[in-house]
Amino acid sequence: MSSMKKLIHSCHYAGSQFCNWVRPRAARLLRLCRDSISWLSRFLLFHVHPFWIQLGYYLAVSLAGYLVLKATARDGSELRHRDLDLFFTSVSATTASSMSTVEMEELSRAQLLVMIVLMLLSGEVFTSLLELQLLRLKLLKQSRLDEQADRRSGFVDCIELGIPSSAQKVDSNQHNEAKAVSVRNPNMSNKLKYDAATCLSQVVLGYILVFHVLGSGLITLYVYLDRDAKQVLERKGLRGDLFSLFTMVSTFASCGFVPLNEGMVAFRKSPGLLLILIPQVLAGNTLYAPCLHAALWALEKASAKRKELGDALRNGRDVGYFHLVGSVRCRYICLTALLFVTVQLVLFCGLEWRSGIMSGLTPYQKLVCSLFQVVNSRYAGESAFDLSMVSPAVLVLFLVMMYLPPYTSFAPEKYHQKVVLGRPTGNAAHHQSSTLGGYFMLSQISYLVICVVGVCITERRAMVDDPLNFSALNIAVEVISAYGNVGFTTGYSCERRLKAEGYCKDATYGFVGRWSKTGKLIIVAVMFFGKLSKFSKRGGQAWDLS
Repeated sequence: MSSMKKLIHSCHYAGSQFCNWVRPRAARLLRLCRDSISWLSRFLLFHVHPFWIQLGYYLAVSLAGYLVLKATARDGSELRHRDLDLFFTSVSATTASSMSTVEMEELSRAQLLVMIVLMLLSGEVFTSLLELQLLRLKLLKQSRLDEQADRRSGFVDCIELGIPSSAQKVDSNQHNEAKAVSVRNPNMSNKLKYDAATCLSQVVLGYILVFHVLGSGLITLYVYLDRDAKQVLERKGLRGDLFSLFTMVSTFASCGFVPLNEGMVAFRKSPGLLLILIPQVLAGNTLYAPCLHAALWALEKASAKRKELGDALRNGRDVGYFHLVGSVRCRYICLTALLFVTVQLVLFCGLEWRSGIMSGLTPYQKLVCSLFQVVNSRYAGESAFDLSMVSPAVLVLFLVMMYLPPYTSFAPEKYHQKVVLGRPTGNAAHHQSSTLGGYFMLSQISYLVICVVGVCITERRAMVDDPLNFSALNIAVEVISAYGNVGFTTGYSCERRLKAEGYCKDATYGFVGRWSKTGKLIIVAVMFFGKLSKFSKRGGQAWDLS
């Protein structure tokens, strides 16, 4: 019995000694980790260009999505062995491009849930919310540095009297960090900017939640009440709640994936569903800036005590949030978007009203489907028609729409530089041209031409053997669609082959699914380039075409 007590006492003593040895080392390790994280965050915020941060984010999410998609594939599915197609699908969802090389009905339910997460993380509104969080951290750090600078100013008398003080030594790193945040409005302190950014974050988060909850609820209700839509889902064996959530997230993120092989073509006779989705397409991308401005204005009127709402509304550009623009430019963005939709709708209906793609539809269904199609050219990419049967004139117009940036607007010249675009002039413009965008030697359209030529080279044998499918126009549509993160595709048809040699099976995935591995990798690069195109808008300025 005494030996047992001695053993217990020895174990207790050894345990206490071990804890005493581990405790300070664990504390030092935790302190080291905390300092490392603090240094890394400070380095990313103040010394790394946002281009590299966003590129790293999209690459990391794409790689993680590929690994999870591979792990959640059905047992015995050939998708487990199609690594490039799975990675392509993950990149397409992460960049909100909806370029497909696999049929959507091949994906398991778990893979559909993974796609929902990827599309949610890739949406323009959600990624702008992440940018706001980084901006808040930067402004918080900047405000603290300002407070430290104010405290140091109290030692000016000591300096004049020649009294040495350690507080006189200003850390050069902190000084550089203090200069990293540009102050465009000297009357707005970093503390006010931080409060405005915090308020903006809350509004944007509420914006996302309201649209997703309300939109998915409306889709679920419509599918439950509409017999045609319910029959489509029952025939496919797809649950209504999963379809509603997937479609809502995809539409609001301007991704364009639909968990059916036929896409929205299967719902051409359900105009109510298309009308529910049209506002989601606009609110999640093209008209996000005007909608956000309207939401802030309404909240400011409803809550007079929230001074941050007014600061965010009137000084959004000074805060640094790209999507918060002035009321004048919001009007021009809305008018320009309306003009583009009207022009497309008139041309589309004028050329396709009596064509085969609208056979079996009533005039009302034709009008709603046409409106849905032209709205999706900027930039969701959901299709109510087979684009391979659309006239070339319409395809060329779609090419232009897919290439244009979301906030393209026409404005009178007197508003063009200062009021609408808010572009700096003089020394400020010269400073911006020397940033990352200024180092792009070619313009965006030049890189796209290079990519189209590259695809034509890699697919040159198919262009000779199958010229109707592998036409230059179809390839250009695929490349521009990938750049605009739209997802429009002309597809591939076995009936269009001139040489009916070998076995050919029609598939519902995109035209890029028939390309070689090199061609697919080019499209992957184009999707990333399109997602980060805002950093290369000033490229090609070194060229003089006069």
